[in-house]
Amino acid sequence: MLFSYTAKFRLNVSDIDNDCFLSTVQAYTKACSYVSRYVYETHNLKQLSLHKELYFSLRDLFSLRSQQAQSVIRTVIARYRTLLSSKQPWTEIKFKQGEYDLVWNKDYSLKDTVFSVNTLTGRRKVGFYDNDYISQFFDGTWTFGTAKLICRHKKWYLHVPVSKEIDTLQDCDVCNVTGIDLGINFLATAYDSKGKTVFYSGKAVKTKRAHYKNLRRELQQVKTASSRRKLKAIGQRENRWMDDVNHCITKALVESNPTGTMFVLEDLTGIRNATERVRKNDRYVQVSWAFYDFRQKLEYKAKLHGQKVLIVSPKYTSQTCPKCGHVERQNRDRKTHTFCCKTCHYSSNDDRIGAMNLYRKGIEYLSTVVAE
Repeated sequence: MLFSYTAKFRLNVSDIDNDCFLSTVQAYTKACSYVSRYVYETHNLKQLSLHKELYFSLRDLFSLRSQQAQSVIRTVIARYRTLLSSKQPWTEIKFKQGEYDLVWNKDYSLKDTVFSVNTLTGRRKVGFYDNDYISQFFDGTWTFGTAKLICRHKKWYLHVPVSKEIDTLQDCDVCNVTGIDLGINFLATAYDSKGKTVFYSGKAVKTKRAHYKNLRRELQQVKTASSRRKLKAIGQRENRWMDDVNHCITKALVESNPTGTMFVLEDLTGIRNATERVRKNDRYVQVSWAFYDFRQKLEYKAKLHGQKVLIVSPKYTSQTCPKCGHVERQNRDRKTHTFCCKTCHYSSNDDRIGAMNLYRKGIEYLSTVVAE
């Protein structure tokens, strides 16, 4: 199986490099808009034809180098083909956000942990901030693709699509099942084949989310240009923080479980439609947490570690007794976050019960597969 992922390298850029990158990205974006206007008017998406018509104009008007001019044409064609494949109406595509596409071994290359990037004034050699996450892509098994040079918050990043062949975990090779219940009081509760339960507390997260919510409410009442800028900055900061939280938890789950583990998650699609069953004061936290982002991060990390993720229906996972199988809504007390079976009187934390029931669903799935 070919596994693909976008690796994000933060570049160590000097002032001279920064000026070169900035001028190159700006020229590249303007050139894309120029070609986009021509394609919109002519409906021409043929690479050879556009090259004959626009290549020298791109070199003269925007001072692009040869490879950059060709990359501009390819970038615009790809965007319009995506537009057509999604069956959207024919409209002119605008290029506003500064991005620069770099073809591997033509616009950029790598040697001795230093990137060589093609700019308007020639090649610039830049290093990057290395860590365990970045180091894994230099073991010789990854293939690099067409990258994007992007500036975010005055920092330069190289987004590189990487891919390699990996072995997919088969159901018959699963040696451990871990049920993971996602929530608010505990962001994740894991229960595995050894009967071990691990709680990932959400107390600090709830406090910080409440702080952001109150700060956002105060700024919305001000209604000035400055407050709107701060609102946008806060939203971006909160998104980056949420992304990091999900990354840390999924990394911990993958590394604490052996190769051959099958993680079982609830299908939380449509959770936003269930807000009427949540107290008004809790709705913001309940529906805004990035559960799907958690699932995506866990899926790709699991694949890299010889593990897999199974998505099951969330029906009755919080109401079913894992010991006797009795299903009743009154089994769970939402106020005290406890579970007590009305039949066998087995009691425990309600999030732990959810994880245990997900574990049971994983076992049932494997037994069904083996029987077939």
